[in-house]
Amino acid sequence: MRSIWQLDDPLWFPPADEALDEPNGLLAVGGDLSAPRLIKAYRQGIFPWFSEEDPILWWSPAPRMVLIPRQIRIHRSLRKVLRGRSFHVTFDQAFEAVIHQCGALRQHREGTWITSQMKTAYSELHQQGYAHSVECWRDGELVGGLYGIALGRVFFGESMFSKATDASKVALASLCYHLDQCGYQLIDCQVHSEHLERLGAQEIDRALFLDYLSQEANEDTQNAWTTPSAFAGVPDQFPSSSRH
Repeated sequence: MRSIWQLDDPLWFPPADEALDEPNGLLAVGGDLSAPRLIKAYRQGIFPWFSEEDPILWWSPAPRMVLIPRQIRIHRSLRKVLRGRSFHVTFDQAFEAVIHQCGALRQHREGTWITSQMKTAYSELHQQGYAHSVECWRDGELVGGLYGIALGRVFFGESMFSKATDASKVALASLCYHLDQCGYQLIDCQVHSEHLERLGAQEIDRALFLDYLSQEANEDTQNAWTTPSAFAGVPDQFPSSSRH
């Protein structure tokens, strides 16, 4: 029977494939949320997820939900919204506001894992150039967005929020187009959701996911992320396979 690993001070994680089957993906407890530990975790297919009253819990679920940027499904209704430019989209202009809104909406609905400790940790990653946000604005108000971690040519999605219809979808479509332009091939969506599945995400074997990380998110892989000074929007022809 597998047990949960207890992390101590050394910057170390057990292999992700030693995670529990039930609850799916639980691997370790303890450690800290320092930038070096978080970066090491993501490169090994591991992420933190815990409530305010819990110790730090580390996960690597199987299978893994991923989205290939060029395979996002932009349905006609969303295409119309993108074409109408009803939202102004920016990148890395309001990271702390985005993570705050992600946590606030989840706290209101079902409780949140985006604790004050998590906000501080990911804001530090943002300052170091690893964490990024996409913002959707309407009439100067932040009404949607998402944030995640960029390592090598993999983007690890963390959370999104929407205070206006389609705002988070516009943020995700904009992210996919930008990542495609930067040469990214994969977005880690962590666990299954019907919402993401409708947008083109799919589950893959954890071993396949870890193999991809070893090639595209290792320490020697140059970070492909660039923050656009201005975003012109998602062109009508992107992605060519999803025009339906």
